Amino acid sequence: MSALRARLAAILVAACLLLTGQALTAPDRAAAADPGYLMVHFTGEGSANQQMYLSHSTDGLHWNDLNGGGMVLRSTVGTKGVRDPALARSPDGSKYWIIATDLCWGCGSTVDGSINNGSRNLVVWESTDLVNWSKPWLLNVAGAIPDGRNAWAPEAIWNPATNDYVLYWATNVPLDGKTKHRIFYARTSDFRSITTPQIYIDRPGTQELIDTQIVEVPSGVGNYRYVRASGDGQITLEGSNSILGTWTRLGDLSGIGLTGAQVEGPMWMKFRDRNEWTLYLDQYASRGGYMPVTTTNPSSPGTYKLPASGSYNMGGTKKRHGSILTLTAAEEARVLARWPNTPAKRLQSFNFQDRYVRHADFDVRIDQNITSEDAQFRLRPGLTGSGTVSFESVNFPGYFLRHSNYDFQLAYNDGTAQFAADATFRQVAGLADSSWSSFQSYNHPDRYIRHFGYQLRLDPITTATGRSDATFRVTS
Repeated sequence: MSALRARLAAILVAACLLLTGQALTAPDRAAAADPGYLMVHFTGEGSANQQMYLSHSTDGLHWNDLNGGGMVLRSTVGTKGVRDPALARSPDGSKYWIIATDLCWGCGSTVDGSINNGSRNLVVWESTDLVNWSKPWLLNVAGAIPDGRNAWAPEAIWNPATNDYVLYWATNVPLDGKTKHRIFYARTSDFRSITTPQIYIDRPGTQELIDTQIVEVPSGVGNYRYVRASGDGQITLEGSNSILGTWTRLGDLSGIGLTGAQVEGPMWMKFRDRNEWTLYLDQYASRGGYMPVTTTNPSSPGTYKLPASGSYNMGGTKKRHGSILTLTAAEEARVLARWPNTPAKRLQSFNFQDRYVRHADFDVRIDQNITSEDAQFRLRPGLTGSGTVSFESVNFPGYFLRHSNYDFQLAYNDGTAQFAADATFRQVAGLADSSWSSFQSYNHPDRYIRHFGYQLRLDPITTATGRSDATFRVTS
């Protein structure tokens, strides 16, 4: 049942972009080169892997995991799992959206339930800078489709003909009592409301189609402005001069040996410095992950080439069906600054050394022998500025340790100055042992993080017990 594995590919918005003199650490690019590429993806099964992850490449072929290979966004809505993300940028670059399948495969869901009674929603995040994201919301796209059973593998592309986005996805509308996923579309300008869904792609007979993705091709390359690649038993290529117009079948990739159901999850990327594209394909049948198939003319099946051995590297984590964005210099600087490979750390209590700081139901306390991600944090540069630290949760990225009425909670960063001050601390020598650490409040400098009755508090420290309670070791 290959059609049930990860689905989607995403929008590529290629624009004229700025040069940068910034030197990056990736070995495949020298200083003063062009900005690179950003991939959003998920990594596999299980509730932690079915979240949003980011990878960066300087050349489009060699990828480095960001954020230490950890998730960067977690869905707290719907099934609380997300797959198949699409990353869309507004034409003026003022907004970005991530749109993903609301599905946590294997997290209590069944195969039949996900296909025939799955979520009809997509999960959406919005950002104005590509690094600070809203809380997710659900967008019901399949509820108005007669007998629509689910909504998988969303994709979005800006349509200049209508001055809005064409949002398209796969929904199972059974045929003669059997599963049949078809591609539906709707128009939207904000990913909060949509027009009435319409059929976009419907293959003859019982043939299903879940993955499809469109790339815009510049004038002078091939005969079509748009080319789409679809996983429908083959990787079928079609061309059109209008996103909502008539599409012409161009062929498939059987000529390079990619026949039948070997690959899925087509994901386009144009190289910024030349008229060459790569169509990333997930080798799900062999569990080989993504590989780049390159072409100088997306509308000509005979120009596609398999990669040479050793010509690409997908990085440390498995990349599952995602989306690639060509970055501007400013976007790249922001992204790399926000998600460096900061290692996950734990905070060990000085006077209860078998106990560690952890969150549980967004409350914060110290518990015994906790190694799970509930007790792991990334020590980020303080939200208020340099010389301070803030504690970001590993398994709830975007959520920080924050005091409120001198009590601690794990809270979502709402971007306000008050939140930043409440979630920022100065790391100083341990009050009970200078080889350990204590954490002084940024906005209440007479108070420190301490535990009391195993709960985390922000208190003045005046006694030997208080000094011990307020002393921690930052450890792996």
